[in-house]
Amino acid sequence: MTEHAVVIAGGGPTGLMLAAELALAGVDVAIVERRASQELTGSRAGGLHARTIEVLDQRGIADRFLCEGQVAQVAGFAWIRLDISDFPTRHNYGLALWQEHIERILAGRVDELAVPIYRGREVTGFAEDDTGVDVALSGGRSLRAKYLVGCDGGRSLIRKAAGIEFSGWDPTISHLIAEVEVTKEPEWGIRNDAFGIHSLSRLEAGRPVRVMVTEQHLGSTSEPTLRDLSEALIAVYGTDYGIHSPTWISRFTDMARQAVSYRKGRVLLAGDAAHVHYPAGGQGLNIGVQDAVNLGWKLAQVVKQTSPESLLDTYHAERHPVAARVLRNAMAQVALLRRPDDRINALRDTMSELLGMDAPRKRFAGMMSGLDIHYDLGEGHPLLGRRVPDLDVVTDNGPLRVFTLLHEARPVLLNLGARGGLDITSWSGGVQLVDARYDGPWELPVLGPVAAPTAVLVRPDGYVAWVGDPDQQGLADALTTWFGAPAAA
Repeated sequence: MTEHAVVIAGGGPTGLMLAAELALAGVDVAIVERRASQELTGSRAGGLHARTIEVLDQRGIADRFLCEGQVAQVAGFAWIRLDISDFPTRHNYGLALWQEHIERILAGRVDELAVPIYRGREVTGFAEDDTGVDVALSGGRSLRAKYLVGCDGGRSLIRKAAGIEFSGWDPTISHLIAEVEVTKEPEWGIRNDAFGIHSLSRLEAGRPVRVMVTEQHLGSTSEPTLRDLSEALIAVYGTDYGIHSPTWISRFTDMARQAVSYRKGRVLLAGDAAHVHYPAGGQGLNIGVQDAVNLGWKLAQVVKQTSPESLLDTYHAERHPVAARVLRNAMAQVALLRRPDDRINALRDTMSELLGMDAPRKRFAGMMSGLDIHYDLGEGHPLLGRRVPDLDVVTDNGPLRVFTLLHEARPVLLNLGARGGLDITSWSGGVQLVDARYDGPWELPVLGPVAAPTAVLVRPDGYVAWVGDPDQQGLADALTTWFGAPAAA
């Protein structure tokens, strides 16, 4: 039986990002992926929000994505655009880039880090004991791991086999989505009528037509067919435009569900395996990638026995509220988008007017872009629990960006005060101490300007775990909480 420290079920964006984070930390990780290659049929999700671009920038790989996509103001709420061009971040925009390209670039990253991928296989079951998990694969092969992470989508076998409840709300609307060829020129663009939302578009010259149409009835659990798509189009448009040769056909609904726990023993969940919702606002892929970056360094420290297993409980504590908020805002958007009537239109107009005001725009844009995420790490400076700004600081080695210090996914104690005032000798094997100068303003999205700190302890995921004060109160506790007990003298 082949052994790995961590086995990840699912090689989509979340699984690939998690594998890269673990490999960067020196953990023996492997992916099990049912597809025989990384090729993804269909366009699926279509972009990255600002915080996800920042996360990729923290690892020095954002340019790989930016050079292949289209920078744009993509944040919005129920089709009401939210401009973030005045937000204090290098990436005050989103990126239009189809999931097939996002996955290809992440797969290249994983390949550079020499992560093995068991392709053409699926996890069929697992058995957990006190020291690890035996993972059964299709084809009769088995793997052994200390931990198993389910990144295997909304129908997650890992979640079901672990017996983790997937609570939430049943669907109220259903859509078919497909890429097909047509024999007649369709009615291009978006239609929002009494039946629901529909659209026909061609993504690129020479590519199939992308179709999205609202179904008239709920409840079908079978795989959608070309005939289903034809009937749905005829019901809305009076014709199916001679659709044929589908590349793919799928169904999605506004079902909103979330795992009640992201961890059960040695089994963890991330991405769609942990939360599903209506795709309004393009949030799903983004919070999945951010799940991976939150979990990766924590799981690596537990595997290496740097930190106790209880550190993994902070993954659920921090990420579960983030997805719960996404589920709520997605349901609110569905209420504004579904089958319009005069009252819904009046409500949309009111929301549009509200979000045209500066403070509401910033609040909602911060939420939709992920730039306002705040982990509850206790009372203190506004930076505590929030993403560190990517400032231009000056060190003994010259000027650099703060995100550069996170490229290797190591924690950083950034000292901006008097030299020699911070002693982290007992953690120096894992935490970088960097003396730097910065004389500019500190500003956070949504909150605005904040007081300049004398030092900040930054976790590998880019969130601030401690903010300095003259007497270093709480620094040793923060170091121990997040990066393990002090080394013996």
